[in-house]
Amino acid sequence: MKTQVINFNYNREEVKAGIVHIGVGNFHRAHEEYYTNKLLEDAAQSNWGICGVMLLPGDERLYKALKKQDNIYTLTVCGRDGKDEAYRIGSLVDLIWGVENPEAVINKIADKDIKIITMTITEGGYNLDKDEVKHDIANPKAPQTIFGFIAEGLRRRIAAGHGPITLLSCDNLQHNGNTAKRVFTAFFEAQDKELAAWVAQNVTFPNSMVDRITPATRPDDIIRLNEKNGTDDEAPVYCEDFIQWVIEDNFIAGRPAWEKAGAEFTDDVTAYENMKLSLLNASHTLLSYPAFLSGYRKVDEAMHDERFAKLLRTFMDKDITPYVPAPGNTDLELYKQTLIERFGNRSVSDQLARLCLDGAAKYPVYVMPNLAKMIADDADFTRVAFSIASYRHYLKYKTDDNGVAFEVVDPCLTAEDAKLIASDEPMDFLALSAFQLADLKAAANFVKVYLQMVEDIKEKGILPVLETIIS
Repeated sequence: MKTQVINFNYNREEVKAGIVHIGVGNFHRAHEEYYTNKLLEDAAQSNWGICGVMLLPGDERLYKALKKQDNIYTLTVCGRDGKDEAYRIGSLVDLIWGVENPEAVINKIADKDIKIITMTITEGGYNLDKDEVKHDIANPKAPQTIFGFIAEGLRRRIAAGHGPITLLSCDNLQHNGNTAKRVFTAFFEAQDKELAAWVAQNVTFPNSMVDRITPATRPDDIIRLNEKNGTDDEAPVYCEDFIQWVIEDNFIAGRPAWEKAGAEFTDDVTAYENMKLSLLNASHTLLSYPAFLSGYRKVDEAMHDERFAKLLRTFMDKDITPYVPAPGNTDLELYKQTLIERFGNRSVSDQLARLCLDGAAKYPVYVMPNLAKMIADDADFTRVAFSIASYRHYLKYKTDDNGVAFEVVDPCLTAEDAKLIASDEPMDFLALSAFQLADLKAAANFVKVYLQMVEDIKEKGILPVLETIIS
């Protein structure tokens, strides 16, 4: 049975881009574009279309696919009840590939109609210690990174008198706006102190909390989605039916009324961030390496193994809930139960390999803040030690319990980290850069549990250890 595609009802010719978004990946297209597509049904909001910007050579396929279909694509929302809805998304009114046309990117940032720059550049995207960033500091007229492009665009904006602007991070980072402000300010200070002074007075960096599970779209997914929707879309996206966006209301040059489309504005997103990162993202990280090592490849398949479902629910209840105050009117018990249902959504069927990506950027954000509190309280370290021991096994041996070899993709690991991973002394692994928020080696009770987990996983395999944990 085909899914009926719900079309947008606004005239795209009357929509003007008021937002530049950098990093036009699947999550952005399932989240910010979804909210904006709904909002543009209100003719009074027609100044808030989105101009997408892609900066990487690897963006070429998606860029060409979207341009070929006038930047319109389908989004399939997969219901936990097995019923799907498909939407035709038209809010991406323009698209620029910086590799092909860097001048167009810079000029769009400077454009007087642009009031907000949003970004999804992943947790690792806020790292200034890269050769490309150093290149941009030294070569302001020939940018290669988001930092260099925004800096040059803002200089042209200043020269044209086009006024203030907001930079809104949509990445999975606690206080992502504060992080963006710190990193961009450091870049501007290093490259152009006059620009840095202007930014301090004319740019705001709201914090936001984003949530919607959105798997990568593989070639077989494109075929499947088109067959299901009766479409011929070269760039479809699919996602879960849950969505949330909580945004600090701090927009210096105006903003869309995203609240009309379901977003929530607040004075402080801290409690919402803490809940989401500590429960959803930390649970994803806890699940990822043990489930992958045990032979599972899909999140929903692992979650329909009661052993993993019990592991995650116990982790949420015992290890996280004591440190997570529920924001607003949130029912924390319902939120946790909904998470278990979301992870088990067979229609979404996310890849465990995606969750395993870039662990060195995820542990500092999702796991370590609460682990530091657990160490201070000398809490039960069983599940977190299991997570870190599994991560070590994944990085060190690169083979699952069925003898299947795999490739590790963890770009934030340093050369020093590689030595610590290669070491046969498990204690060395606790000095990994990802764990610097707490002195794990000094936490005697954590170390005791961790070392036992390392030994047991190597000798017995993941599932026997898991069964001991949940028994």
